Amino acid sequence: MTGILTASDVGKSYGNGVARMAIIEGLNLSIAKGEFVSLVGPSGCGKTTLLMCLSGLLAPNVGMVGFKGQTVTAPPIGLSVVFQDYSRSLLPWKTNLDNVLFGMRRVTGMDAPQKKARALEILEAVGLTGFAGHYPWQVSGGMQQRVAIARGIASQSELLLLDEPLAAVDAQTRADMQDLLLDLAKRFDQTCVLVTHDVEEAVYMADRVLVLGPRPTRVVREIVVDLPKPRDQISTREAPAFLRARHEVMELIRSMRQGKALS
Repeated sequence: MTGILTASDVGKSYGNGVARMAIIEGLNLSIAKGEFVSLVGPSGCGKTTLLMCLSGLLAPNVGMVGFKGQTVTAPPIGLSVVFQDYSRSLLPWKTNLDNVLFGMRRVTGMDAPQKKARALEILEAVGLTGFAGHYPWQVSGGMQQRVAIARGIASQSELLLLDEPLAAVDAQTRADMQDLLLDLAKRFDQTCVLVTHDVEEAVYMADRVLVLGPRPTRVVREIVVDLPKPRDQISTREAPAFLRARHEVMELIRSMRQGKALS
């Protein structure tokens, strides 16, 4: 299995004996460089646990995660995570600019003035011009979310793992942030893996949707999203290919919730 990110027969469980709870079992996937891949599945199936294993923040019990051909045993250089609870992932004693610079601490080949210029450029790209000197607690939740995304982008990571980063914002902000993430991923040549419970979001943003089964989870289906980019919030969502992909994902998840056998 080749790709910038791979998982080979990955399993993760907690506890021992009769108390053992299997979260992931026999999971395989491969993400190609430059792809935007969404992970969806029934509630509680282990999506976030899988993302933590892929990032190196959590060690699988069995199997192997690979990043750029190397086994992942800890968070590797070149990989960043944007967490769902962005308010807790930001450092409240640092300004928005310093939070982004914190994400650049591993970046080499740039001196301090160059890093600052780059961080300001990225804050501008996420619509935060004029807020670099503010602290996270001085701006709205949507702005905090943009800071967290800017920090992930600024790290110059080749791979960005996104754990439901848009779950806590209103519908219009969510749509704007979806388009922003797609634009930034293209502009900065980043591979993205998005965990989301929102099927429409998964299809709208992805080149492929990987549907996870009930716990212990594994990939039960891959759905290629045959839609051109750039995407549009109106025309893309009205396209027959979008509606077909959304229907397939939703029908599959509903079948799993109802305990039906997967075909």
